[in-house]
Amino acid sequence: MSPTSERVSAALAEVVDPATKRKLGPATIKNSTVQLNGSNLDLTVALDYPLYNDQAELRKQLETALAALGVTLSSLQFTTHIQTHAVQPGLKPLSTVRNIIAVASGKGGVGKSTTSVNLALALSAQGAKVGLLDADIYGPSVPIMLGVSGKPKSLDNKSMEPLEGHGLQANSIGFLIDQDAPAIWRGPMVSQALEQLLRQTNWRDLDYLIIDMPPGTGDIALTLSQKVPLTGAVIVTTPQDLALADARKGLRMFQKVDVPVLGIVENMSVHVCSNCGHAEPIFGEHGGRDMAAEYHLPWLGALPLAMDIRLQTDSGKPTVVADPQGKVASLYHDIAHKVALQVAALPRDFSAKMPTVVARH
Repeated sequence: MSPTSERVSAALAEVVDPATKRKLGPATIKNSTVQLNGSNLDLTVALDYPLYNDQAELRKQLETALAALGVTLSSLQFTTHIQTHAVQPGLKPLSTVRNIIAVASGKGGVGKSTTSVNLALALSAQGAKVGLLDADIYGPSVPIMLGVSGKPKSLDNKSMEPLEGHGLQANSIGFLIDQDAPAIWRGPMVSQALEQLLRQTNWRDLDYLIIDMPPGTGDIALTLSQKVPLTGAVIVTTPQDLALADARKGLRMFQKVDVPVLGIVENMSVHVCSNCGHAEPIFGEHGGRDMAAEYHLPWLGALPLAMDIRLQTDSGKPTVVADPQGKVASLYHDIAHKVALQVAALPRDFSAKMPTVVARH
């Protein structure tokens, strides 16, 4: 006797995904396609994170669970169905952006922007719909890094269309002012400009919007962390004690405003000589890893201080697109995968399903 579709779906929901260490659950199976023909099954699993490698371990788990029911997998595919996750109390996610992730450092010069753009490109390459918002008003770098120029178009004189580079939707104050023009603005003007860039850009159905945060933990960064509906934040540091001290300040800023810190990235972990390939930890060793352990946060990975990364980014083709099969691109993909898994584990957003409370006198 062949099992029913209900039994198959129930068994699939109990399968533990090795990547997340959690059961797939009824919600995942509900979004998946389960087509049973006798004892043969055509299955498409909708995962709540972008695809990375070929999900080989999960395939084995699914095959084992189905074999116990006497079911054979005729075909198995994976797709993505990214969910919207909860943000800070009192805020609601943007209607066209499921998850906003801030990339911050607490200090300038540690490679935060380079990490932001390559993180966004890696998530996009893994199949997610991704945007990039340059929140560094005083030193916007996203236009150069993406090799994109021009001004955003407005179709209604009220909002802006994002520009596109390497498959990313992007916006930056660098698109709106002349390249050599300084932004001589005080804090409140900067905060207002950033809110406009965020909310008046017509982001088109994004799974993730990566925000390249301004350096420091001053008024601008704090205002952003309070007013922008953030799913989580990634902290970028170098192993150097000075950078770690400022990174700790950035970390605590997000914790104080109830933004989950998704993990720590250590940039410039070793210097790789472009001539001989010798690796030397000129800024110290394991600072980011030790910081992650100290605060019980995920360790997302370490990136080298390599000339190729700088050259590729300056040319408008960051590492993930310039050398997609290279070792450094693989490191960025690993970090992006870990970030996506951390997001997937966060509480879902149910604000749209909550009933409106009306006070009657």
